[in-house]
Amino acid sequence: MIIISDTTPIISLLKAGRLDLLEKMFGKVVIPNAVFSELTENESFSDEAEIVKTCPFLEVESVSNFGALAILQKVTGLDAGESEAIILAGEKSADLLFMDEHKGRQIAKKLGIAITGTIGILLQAFDEQYMSASDVEKCLNVLKTSGIRISESLYNIVCQHIYKDK
Repeated sequence: MIIISDTTPIISLLKAGRLDLLEKMFGKVVIPNAVFSELTENESFSDEAEIVKTCPFLEVESVSNFGALAILQKVTGLDAGESEAIILAGEKSADLLFMDEHKGRQIAKKLGIAITGTIGILLQAFDEQYMSASDVEKCLNVLKTSGIRISESLYNIVCQHIYKDK
């Protein structure tokens, strides 16, 4: 299974203390060079940078088609990480792309790329019994207090799913 990730899902899982889920659920996750740079060079993520640099299941790869990358960025206005993640997902015929940003998700969908985001990863972890309902809820609360935007309606949908048998 080929998994590509943009920056935000990795940052979100790091903030929630659950980056380990990616290895447990998917084995390895490929990140493009721009995502690696965003994760390791941004002073806002200095705590997370060392974890990312030494993470054995995050694999950094370069896009091949720089022309397509330039066109995608120019036409869409997506940042370098999002653009490289979408292009790399297409080049590698990825099974799944991790992306949270709405605009990037819309473009990936139009290109036929299967996507999920941080919330989708947490729900899958719950469904596959890597996390309990309370673990998922704790992660959501950590994300919200860390400045990750989760709408109240999405929060409620997740809680309905994880607590549906209660």
